[in-house]
Amino acid sequence: MLPEWKPVLDALTGARHGGRIEHLAPALRELDRRHPNVPEIAAELGYTLAAQDALPEALAAYERALALGLPSPAEQANTLAGHAICLLRLGKATEAVRALEAARTQFPDHAEFTAYLALARHRAGATAEGFALLLGLLLETSEDTGLAAHQRTLRAMLAAPAGTAV
Repeated sequence: MLPEWKPVLDALTGARHGGRIEHLAPALRELDRRHPNVPEIAAELGYTLAAQDALPEALAAYERALALGLPSPAEQANTLAGHAICLLRLGKATEAVRALEAARTQFPDHAEFTAYLALARHRAGATAEGFALLLGLLLETSEDTGLAAHQRTLRAMLAAPAGTAV
């Protein structure tokens, strides 16, 4: 049997598909008030608030959802991504780096964490590390034949200290 909150949450999030979200935040806040320890509600509230640029409140909702523990790996990964993006948008690059490094450890096959980590490192002032991550990700995921032909050289150059002959 479904928990009492689940059909309500499904109806609210289903209404989001039309792009109209302005009515969702108050309804999700009310559902969250009635069911304060449900991570799925907190995560959806975080997503909705972030989409409405209510970033401090979105961050708090994401953090609560993560602390409560999400039931599925997909929900956990999506919430970790939303949390990190929120940190980046709030200018908290160093915190985003820590969050994304942890997310990559938990979900090593999720390339989005590497891409966001590259951006976070860049914004935190570690531009070379961010560039290296992004180039590595490009080489791992691209099917471009030109990149494939030059992959060994690019990786060697990326690994070598600046100014050394490769």
